[in-house]
Order: sequence, then C-alpha cells, then structure tokens
Amino acid sequence: MSLPPTNPMRRPAQSPRIKTAMEPGAVLPSPLGHPAYSQTMPCAPESARRARLLVSAACTAWGLPGLTDSAALVVSELIGNSVRHSGSHLVRVLVSLPEPGRVRVAVVDKSRTAPAPRTVDDSAEDGRGLVVVQALADRWGTEVLRWGKQVWVELRTDSGGGE
Repeated sequence: MSLPPTNPMRRPAQSPRIKTAMEPGAVLPSPLGHPAYSQTMPCAPESARRARLLVSAACTAWGLPGLTDSAALVVSELIGNSVRHSGSHLVRVLVSLPEPGRVRVAVVDKSRTAPAPRTVDDSAEDGRGLVVVQALADRWGTEVLRWGKQVWVELRTDSGGGE
C-alpha cells in the first residue's frame, strides 16, 4: 500500500490560533468585568495560589490595585474552606466587577452545605476564615445551587468608585 504523493504547494493544516490583544477581531475582557474572569482548578490547598493570581490579575486589569491584597486573602480563605469542608474534586473561582470600584470574588464547589462563621477562642489554630472574610467584605453570602453552592464576597474601594 502506497501513500498518495504529497503536493509541495499545499500548506499543512494549521490549528486555529488564539488571537492576541493587538490583532483585529480579538475579544478582550471588558474593564467592567463582562466577561468575568474564571478558572476551574483542583479542590486542593495548592489551588489557593492560582486563585490569588487570578484575583490579582483581575484587580490589576480593572485598575483596582488597592483591593488586590484583600481579594487575594478572601479567595484563599474561600478555597481553604472548600478544601476542608466540601469533599469536591474541583472548584471554580470567579472574579467579576459588578460595578465600578466593587470586586466580587466567588468560589463554587459541589457541597450544598452553606458556610457559617464559628466563634473561636484565642487558643484555636483554625476556624477564623469566615471571621476574616466578614471583616474584609462589604457584603458576602451563599447561593445554593442544584448541584452545589457558590460562596461570594464583594469588596469595594473606600470611595465605591475607581481609585
């Protein structure tokens, strides 16, 4: 069995290439967060670092560097809670800008159990995650989904607008 002769003038098939921001027709994230940034990652302690990088990139893109540290701490706590309590294999991290000066960070997992802040004594080594989240958040909550839940936190600049 022989192969058909190759045509030297024929270019090999190329896979579609992702357009860069400078190319015509490229779709860029809106500075208002539509589309939002999101990433699915393993429900593992190592994912907290990836989640912090995602949140930092979003805050930088939206010109809100003053929210980066708080948003990174919040997403670390939310990932930690999912790792400890959800039993999920994967989590989805979402970062959006619902309005200028307000960042919404959310973690979605497959557990339908809503988190609740615990009272902890000074000798406890853990259990302060949601207390920290509450202290940093402008508002926060849980949305129970058919197959799991989304825990979200909104942070805002002091002025409520851009910095």
